[in-house]
Amino acid sequence: MITEKNGKVVKGLGGLFDVRIFDTGEVISCRAKGNLKRDEDKVLVGDNVTVTIDDSTPDGIVISAVKERSCALIRPPMANLDYLFIVFAAAKPSPVIETVDKLISIAEHCGIEPVVVITKSDIGDGAEEYEGIYRLAGLDVFVTSSESGEGTEALSRYIEEKIKDGKTAAFAGASGVGKSTLMNKLFPNLSLKTAEISRKIERGRHTTRHVEIFPLGDGTDCGYLADTPGFSLIDFARFDFYSLDDLFSTFREFRGYIGKCRYGDCSHTGEGISECALARAAAEGEIAASRLESYRSIYAVLKNKKEYDK
Repeated sequence: MITEKNGKVVKGLGGLFDVRIFDTGEVISCRAKGNLKRDEDKVLVGDNVTVTIDDSTPDGIVISAVKERSCALIRPPMANLDYLFIVFAAAKPSPVIETVDKLISIAEHCGIEPVVVITKSDIGDGAEEYEGIYRLAGLDVFVTSSESGEGTEALSRYIEEKIKDGKTAAFAGASGVGKSTLMNKLFPNLSLKTAEISRKIERGRHTTRHVEIFPLGDGTDCGYLADTPGFSLIDFARFDFYSLDDLFSTFREFRGYIGKCRYGDCSHTGEGISECALARAAAEGEIAASRLESYRSIYAVLKNKKEYDK
């Protein structure tokens, strides 16, 4: 007897996948069909899939089809994200704002809602400044401390409200910023792995070795939350489609300045305040100067990108 069930891949390790079945909430462990093992077609955590069960064969449970994806990441390997919680520490390690802005930009381009989470607010005094930058950009921002508990209740309520009905979210950021520690604070039952920061190099060990999605509840209509391996850069599949023409719209606070520059071909990369509306807005504090700097840096990378790099 052959039956088919639809579900979501919640874990993948060594070619073996755990699939949570939509109708029942049960988890089935299985491998992918041969044609779904190639790099261009391989199964990713977060994929919505069909599992075929053939009772007539010893190894008759396989992932036989992958549904159309809304997006796909190369590093870490995931699919179908709805929310990306971009996590960075107020200090130790010091944030690289350009990297944060690149993560936001790529998420915006792919239709994923970016949410900024600032950790370690109890260390130093930088959290308030960073919060101001991203609230001015029109993003949801949470200032947290796993040590004192600041902001964790508000973030928990946000996740409960937004991440449901099958939606998937991931926490992303550099190693050592406290992603897993924060998630343990929010959801103690997840028991995610953590490690101390190396005091010598101020970097965290890669404590999460694989991507795994955790259902937020027991029901079949719950949301999913993923902890991802520590990284400082996120890559989306087909990043070559992310061009100079796409860049401007990925900075949501810039959109209100379309057509307000003196010249229609303004690149917003070096023009003065009399010619460039963005330069003027940054000078007057309407947008954060650091966001414009990040835009210009990403612009330079995309402009100089050769065809063989794509």
